[in-house]
Amino acid sequence: MATETLTATAPTSPAADPTAPAPTAPRDTAALESDTARYALALGDDALILCQRLSAWVTRAPSIEEDLALSNIALDLLGHARTLLAYSAELTGHGDEDTLAFIRTEREFRNVLLAEIPNGDYGLTLARQLCLSHHTRLLYAALTASADPALAAFAGKAVQESAYHCTHAEQWTVRLGTGTEESHRRMQAGLDQVWPYTAELFAADEVTARLVADGVAVDPAGLRAEWDAAVGGVLARAGLTLPRATWHSRGGRDGLHTEGFGPLIAELQAVHRQYPGGTW
Repeated sequence: MATETLTATAPTSPAADPTAPAPTAPRDTAALESDTARYALALGDDALILCQRLSAWVTRAPSIEEDLALSNIALDLLGHARTLLAYSAELTGHGDEDTLAFIRTEREFRNVLLAEIPNGDYGLTLARQLCLSHHTRLLYAALTASADPALAAFAGKAVQESAYHCTHAEQWTVRLGTGTEESHRRMQAGLDQVWPYTAELFAADEVTARLVADGVAVDPAGLRAEWDAAVGGVLARAGLTLPRATWHSRGGRDGLHTEGFGPLIAELQAVHRQYPGGTW
């Protein structure tokens, strides 16, 4: 009788796909924290500088109601700035929110240029508010899913306040746009002036790009379509024309600022520099 011989063969692994990307190793903790600190600093600077600009309207707004509204928005932004700057300082191990706000030089601030442009008339201020508050609302909503627990927790609270800022800016934009011929003209002129600065809101630098890959930051370009729809809808209700920018600002995240930024920082830091280490 014939004997059947069974031969065992080892299972073969599928051939590696030469086009597949190589697995990436987890990022060095120190490098990740350094990038996160810079990201938090930039967002904190946005809030701090816009807060300083809005504070200049106190006692100068068109009505007492607007004095209160803008001062409340400025206080919200100050709270956002303190939280973000304190977190940035914690990650680097140097200073605190006060040293970051009051000791740095102009070139060390990383805010977008839109936050720092002068107030102009009320139409320009509201146009700036409309563009920035909608961007901040979308940014913070997305940041609630950040892999960084501190940033996610901050965004969860701040996005609610940003929603109020949007409502305020929308209501006044529509009111001025559909008001008198003069109010419409000024609101349109304000939009035309701020529009070239909006492109910087959606530009990513190398730090942000790395943090997006880490799941920590928000890809700014991914916010553009929803921002366009939200702001465009308000302008349509207000009977305003969507501006067409012929140039775009850049450089704020790299410490390059506008001519009016120096006086703004001098005013912001005056008391701290005059009385270093002073306490109340």
